Amino acid sequence: METEKYVSVIIPTFNRCFLLKKAIESVLAQTYRHFELIVVDDGSTDQTAELLAAYDEVIYLRQENSGPAAARNRGVRAAAFDLIAFLDSDDCFDKRKLEIQVAAMRDNPACLISHTDELWFRHGQVLNQKNRHQRAGGFIFAECLPLCAVGMSTVMLRRRLFDAVGFFDEDFPCCEDYDLWLRVAANHAFLLIDRPLTIKDGGRPDQVSYQHRVGMDQFRIRALGKQLAAGTLTARQTELARAELARKCRIYGNGCLKHGRSAEGRYYLELPARYG
Repeated sequence: METEKYVSVIIPTFNRCFLLKKAIESVLAQTYRHFELIVVDDGSTDQTAELLAAYDEVIYLRQENSGPAAARNRGVRAAAFDLIAFLDSDDCFDKRKLEIQVAAMRDNPACLISHTDELWFRHGQVLNQKNRHQRAGGFIFAECLPLCAVGMSTVMLRRRLFDAVGFFDEDFPCCEDYDLWLRVAANHAFLLIDRPLTIKDGGRPDQVSYQHRVGMDQFRIRALGKQLAAGTLTARQTELARAELARKCRIYGNGCLKHGRSAEGRYYLELPARYG
């Protein structure tokens, strides 16, 4: 369809003025020109507003600080086009990212979501990814259980996917992507474009994943519990989800006990029994 050649690119940001310009420029430098760029400022107190005032080609939305899930949802609701791509404000696109991914989506019209490989940098050095971080395509529910198997900045999806699975859960301060990919992967295949078309810069204290690095699994446990409580998984998916929930609860619960948080530890060690 002609309308599907257009892409809405959404960048949520919070106090990332020192990195945001690079992310924006990586979008504006795309070889594929049929896009709009929406930046959702999640209540920044730095010079973000001044930076964005210099870009006539950027749609600037500002909201009170509500977290990355709310910022992405705001961008999705404001998006004009059917194809939607996300870029975190500390990441960058390869200059052919949109060109290659739009072509892949056009060649696979039944596909509602695609993702790509990515390059990881930490402190200016290329970081070799472990085997468990290798990207997979198709029905990847099992791969999505232990960790977030889909990079947020690699994704392109069709708007109607949100009608099928819902938006990002704004009750999650982090791991909102893990939660969404679980809901998607339960019923939908992911198209993998096996090329590193996103550049990811990590290991900094301003990152949500860094701030929640201790105890992050409590949010993944919550996401697994949501899936199991919904009662929509197949028998095999339920079995896998229960096993992963039990594993995460055992690790997290024992960690709580080790650090003197006995009530919290007992809660998580007893939680799997609620799901059979």
